[in-house]
Amino acid sequence: LVRWKSPVKGLISPGDFIPVFESNGFIIKLDEYVWEQVCKLQRKWLDEGKDIFPISVNVSRADLLQGSVAEKLMNLIQKYNLTPDMIRVEITESAYMDNPQQLISEINKLEECGLMVEMDDFGSGFSSLNVLKDYNFDELKIDMVFLSHFNNRSKEIVKSTVGMAKNIGIQSLAEGVETEEQ
Repeated sequence: LVRWKSPVKGLISPGDFIPVFESNGFIIKLDEYVWEQVCKLQRKWLDEGKDIFPISVNVSRADLLQGSVAEKLMNLIQKYNLTPDMIRVEITESAYMDNPQQLISEINKLEECGLMVEMDDFGSGFSSLNVLKDYNFDELKIDMVFLSHFNNRSKEIVKSTVGMAKNIGIQSLAEGVETEEQ
């Protein structure tokens, strides 16, 4: 996750600056910068002989609508002599509402390159089930809202979502787990 450390305001939450970057188009440059930093880090760890685990990077709606996300990521993966399994692509649920055909095309290109595609923030929007029906994902990241006020109702929703994901062959992960009960 990206953070902005301002010398004047201190640590600025992504919730404060990402919407601005999305509206002014700077999000594409920020995403590309983060993708490269992740690839540099993976290369550094490999060179140091450390164990490597996949790192997920966010891909914004703007990136997907502009196209060539798979090409850009693969160029970075090749530049740093990595393999596609070292990077995972997170696409927030809300991105699927804009241009479905363009998104399907971009997701297919990512998967053809061997990149794992994750749906981030599942359950935070209105189209979750339709999106699951129409798009191919490797992993479903259940939004942390279900765990922030954990009760019997949210527990059943998470349990059912995990079961549904398993039944259709998608891995699942619940965001925001902090207690043993969750």
